[in-house]
Amino acid sequence: MPMPRAAQVFPRPEYLRRLSAVKSEMERREVEVLVVTVPANITYLSGYTSKSGYVPQGLLVSLREEEPSFITRRMDAPAALHQMFVDRSKVIGYPEALIANPDRDGYDAIIDVILDKGLGRKGIGIETKLLPTLAVEKFKSRLADAKLLDCSNVVTWIRGEKSDLEIAIMREAAAISDAGMLKAKDVIRPGVREADASAEIIATLIRGANGKPGTDAASFFLCATPRTSTCHIRWTEDVFRQGSQINLEFTGVRHGYTSPLMRTLSIGRPSDQIRRLHEGEVAGLEAALAAAKTGMMCSDVAAAFNTTLKKHGFEKESRCGYAVGIDWTEPTASLREGDTTILKSNMTFHLMLGNWIGEDIGYVISETFRVTDAGGEPFTKLPRELFEI
Repeated sequence: MPMPRAAQVFPRPEYLRRLSAVKSEMERREVEVLVVTVPANITYLSGYTSKSGYVPQGLLVSLREEEPSFITRRMDAPAALHQMFVDRSKVIGYPEALIANPDRDGYDAIIDVILDKGLGRKGIGIETKLLPTLAVEKFKSRLADAKLLDCSNVVTWIRGEKSDLEIAIMREAAAISDAGMLKAKDVIRPGVREADASAEIIATLIRGANGKPGTDAASFFLCATPRTSTCHIRWTEDVFRQGSQINLEFTGVRHGYTSPLMRTLSIGRPSDQIRRLHEGEVAGLEAALAAAKTGMMCSDVAAAFNTTLKKHGFEKESRCGYAVGIDWTEPTASLREGDTTILKSNMTFHLMLGNWIGEDIGYVISETFRVTDAGGEPFTKLPRELFEI
């Protein structure tokens, strides 16, 4: 008896639209089949979000076939049947004998499918960026008659321009991010353990907002006094105290899509320096959003922020943000001076304005936004305040 399938996140035409864009680029590069190995790109083209990328897996996009084929570990195949929009015949589970096998592994299974489809002499694109060196060599040796091309960034750049359906999902994720930050304001108090506060916030991120639960738990960063000059550490066994500052960065997740959010909280009145830094950062944030218009460059957004912040007596060493979507960071466009990427409608970015000065000062604020003709439109609705508790 066939296994009943779960409801699909997006309608079939949405996935076919994405595949059509990828196939157009494949034709331009004379690629007959594309081997997609980056988990976020597999999610984008199929709806699959199961965490099976710890072993070899690949989505084969062929110019000859409307739907892609997915090759994965046999025990993970049922998840693909639930989550992917494709026909069940397109999900191929390879046997357990290929796990922890020094001679043959899941990449051999992917190559076998390519050969069985008669594509061994065609142009084959491979996302090699995250592949082990030995895996790349295996593709080269077993597909020696094919023309192999590195297509690591093909799907990733196509993902940059979101559809209205994707924007709607990111708004849902943003509402969850807002709910998590409001929970943080409620639970962070003197004497409360960082771990306990984190548990409450993370629970909110999973429970969700507006009837939409979080569908995954993403990275969660809580940097409290005396560790506010750090940016990517977790909670500790310590407790909050009067005078503590807390820098938070997290996101709600909806079907793989994220809308990250950062805010700074203070138990009691923050220092005058932090207050001045906050004022400068908010002014810079608003200038950056105003500059994030269709047709402008990423560099223009960064310059607007940096120029404004300098007027307030501060500078930010790190970039101002990055493309965001599935699995948080999209490794493409950066909001930094010198990045000439042209902004297009419905590109989405995390305007990440965390600022760490020396070894003892840190402050964070951010917005996730989409590019429009009128400027950056934030998804989150939380006030741009330095929250005093």
